[in-house]
Amino acid sequence: MQTAKQHYEYLIIGAGPAGLQLGHHFEQENRDYLILEKAETPGAFFARFPRHRKLISINKVYTGCDDPEHNLRYDWNSLLSAHDDLRFTRYSQAYFPPADDFRRYLKDYAETTGVNVRYGAEVRRVSKNGVFAVEMDGGDVLTCDRLVVATGLWKPYRPAIPGIEHAEDYTEMQMDPARMANKRVLIVGKANSAFETADALTGHAALIHLCSPHPVKFAWQSHFVGHLRAVNNNFLDTYQLKSQNAVLDADIERIEQREDGGLLVHVRFSHAMGQRRVAPYDHVITCTGFRFDDTIFDETCKPALCIYDKFPEQTSAYESTNVAGLFFAGTLTQMRDYKKTMSGFVHGFRYNVLALQRILGQKFHDAPWPSREVAVRPEAFAEAILARVNNGSGIFLQPGYLADVLVPPLNGGGARYYEDVPVDYLKEGETASWRHHPTFYTVTLEYGPKHADPFNIPRDPSPEAAPEAAYLHPIIRRYEAGHVTAEHHIHDDLENQWTTPDLVDPFMAFMEADFAALPTVQV
Repeated sequence: MQTAKQHYEYLIIGAGPAGLQLGHHFEQENRDYLILEKAETPGAFFARFPRHRKLISINKVYTGCDDPEHNLRYDWNSLLSAHDDLRFTRYSQAYFPPADDFRRYLKDYAETTGVNVRYGAEVRRVSKNGVFAVEMDGGDVLTCDRLVVATGLWKPYRPAIPGIEHAEDYTEMQMDPARMANKRVLIVGKANSAFETADALTGHAALIHLCSPHPVKFAWQSHFVGHLRAVNNNFLDTYQLKSQNAVLDADIERIEQREDGGLLVHVRFSHAMGQRRVAPYDHVITCTGFRFDDTIFDETCKPALCIYDKFPEQTSAYESTNVAGLFFAGTLTQMRDYKKTMSGFVHGFRYNVLALQRILGQKFHDAPWPSREVAVRPEAFAEAILARVNNGSGIFLQPGYLADVLVPPLNGGGARYYEDVPVDYLKEGETASWRHHPTFYTVTLEYGPKHADPFNIPRDPSPEAAPEAAYLHPIIRRYEAGHVTAEHHIHDDLENQWTTPDLVDPFMAFMEADFAALPTVQV
């Protein structure tokens, strides 16, 4: 949708999944906004990535349940919207769906929600003098009070290795595996892009080595879906069963060009007393991820960077730490929970986008965080909490990062229940609706202590052992004046359904005893 306006309350840069969903929320609230997208269609990133064209975000069509909120737990590609038919499960039956199906979904999402997007609007420069000025290719300049950057991570991150210019990058590599026939290949990196690339080449290359300083981390062990997923780990068989391939824990010290056109790579092993090796390869491919591109910002509003300069540094409200009014949405928000929970992925950051919309509403539009009333009785508190831990998708998919908040009344009336609040913002947000209440409960789903072998964990089913439960389980905490004064763990459950008496009864006993001790409740 084109517009002749020059000034907006909000400009959003990027019509990827985060920009589109935030635009939809703004559309619902009748905010003054415009999305700027340099491509001619939404979701342009997914036209090229992942390079092997299969998503590793799950698409579970059949769950045995007809509750839409519950089913979002297993639908990692849908965006949040007011339209029930905008679920990605209608677009593909594949558990790991094709990237092109996601592009088609994003196009329909933009059209169905009617978000205000200006396509073909590549941002060249952003400056700030009271308001933000956004200059586009062609010279047009738009201004806004607040700017939201939802461009994602798209600039290749290249490690500072002497001779790295001799390597191909995952973002530009030719996709025909036959060109690697009978070649020696080194892949730099050990995350999913490295392993999917190795898997694609295994039938052709004579030898493949994967190399980075640290050991492989498995998603099924860390519970972080950005670590190596089982769908990409077939290559490990070829290493452990000695089929000429290997996974190396080593620093690459330099890469040299050989006279015959090949490469010599100098490595220093991480676990071998500093042992070094010089190995010949025909090709080196870097699969080392992406970084935030900050080159559009001039000196008046260049955001501070963090985590190896890969991300813009952000407050708990997703605002730049050094540029007031500059906010971030989407995968950029993983700076707040880097490699811990799911903010780097659609099924995580869709809830961060919703939180950002609510934070902006509180901060600039006098709009309280949405809540519902709960009767002031211990059984009512318990029922509200159990309903959410059994069906809520946000606290399930962002474990320990998002919390529900239950606030008892100060002077009569009902309690208020708030959903999907970032835990850091819960503690720091100055305009938060619960900020001045001395007492409140938080409800999170969290993993317990990690074990060396997650498939061989001793289990004690007694209620007293619940804090040691290794798997995802509910934790209810009471805060007094900012400090945790009571805490209850509900034991983990095989099907993530906390309904049986052995799980519910100890929780009810906790709520009844704790409720009686609440200093602020007046029934």
